[in-house]
Amino acid sequence: MTYNGTWKVDHSENYEKFMEQMGVNMVKRKLATHDNLKITLEQTGDKFVVKEASTFRTLDMEFTLGVTFEYALADGTMLSGSWGMEGDMMKGTFTRKDNGKVLTTTRAIVGDELVQSYSYDGVEAKRIFKRG
Repeated sequence: MTYNGTWKVDHSENYEKFMEQMGVNMVKRKLATHDNLKITLEQTGDKFVVKEASTFRTLDMEFTLGVTFEYALADGTMLSGSWGMEGDMMKGTFTRKDNGKVLTTTRAIVGDELVQSYSYDGVEAKRIFKRG
């Protein structure tokens, strides 16, 4: 499918401000901007297998579109939510377990890049990935 492949972060837009709004401390924010995140996506129908590898952790997970699951961010923040499709764009809506606020994430293929956008508490950010 369209998202299948290995994607390596190329650059970010407003990512540090987004992490600050999420409550990530300054040291972790500085480290996260250089996490060398690599995401491998494998889609079969409505099922995705995701492998995340960064300077800080390696994570293997699976999810099915429309099915709620729990996920821990790299800083330990727990979320519950699900991914769905809106046209060719993946959209995830996740609720933080600690404060009930919503984090929205989208993934879209734009040209030859994977653009992952985040929206949390009025702050938006993007991480742009290239195949690698």
